[in-house]
Amino acid sequence: MKFNIKTEGKFRYCEEGSGEVILLLHGLFGALSNFADVINYFSANYKVVIPILPLYELELENSTVQGMVDHVKDFVEYKNLDNLNLIGNSLGGHIAILYTLQHAKNVKTVTLTGSSGLFENSLGDSYPRKSDYEYVKKKTEETFYNPKVATKELVDEVFDIVNDRNKALRVVLIAKSAVRHNLREDVPSITIPVNLIWGKDDSITPPFVAEEFHKLLPNSSIHIIPNCGHAAMMEKPEEFNKLTKEFLTKNSH
Repeated sequence: MKFNIKTEGKFRYCEEGSGEVILLLHGLFGALSNFADVINYFSANYKVVIPILPLYELELENSTVQGMVDHVKDFVEYKNLDNLNLIGNSLGGHIAILYTLQHAKNVKTVTLTGSSGLFENSLGDSYPRKSDYEYVKKKTEETFYNPKVATKELVDEVFDIVNDRNKALRVVLIAKSAVRHNLREDVPSITIPVNLIWGKDDSITPPFVAEEFHKLLPNSSIHIIPNCGHAAMMEKPEEFNKLTKEFLTKNSH
């Protein structure tokens, strides 16, 4: 399915369906295609919105996790959205947590999958042989339990990012700011429902990260999916969607 990306002012986004809002937040490498199954599944009953994060457009001093949170805040205000069900993968999870800490009144639930914020293995600074396509392919495949999930299209996208000096520099800056911006002290103050869906074989944010989030978040549930890496919504979409639907239905009052 080809998704329609709208451009309005400084915002680029995709919006499908109608009803209660699910706001999807993507990570450093990848956007719409990562969430294709989630969009297709939930747009029948929800308004599914994905702001395309300006990972490569901001001034260098704003190329931080907080810079992304500010963009999401501006987008939510521009679209007049509230009562948000946030779903964030990897860096997108980190952004979802920070947005919730800063704008709690707008958020109803949070679902995190492979989220950074407590610990992550080199999110953006791990491509020393970036001009070697096979090397980049191997690194991209390592994101998943099943390397076949790393399609040629996805590998090409990552290869383009790490070989574009402007993009690569911003990815490194954002990744480093994510490592610096540890959320351990802050997350216990989040009292809304949080659903943690993790791949058992996630090598970037291993399952102990999910366990730690679960301990720190007072109103959280946790699910570890076997034979699954860093992006459960891509690699195990059926399980991911089922767990997410159960969580949203339970908190739909």
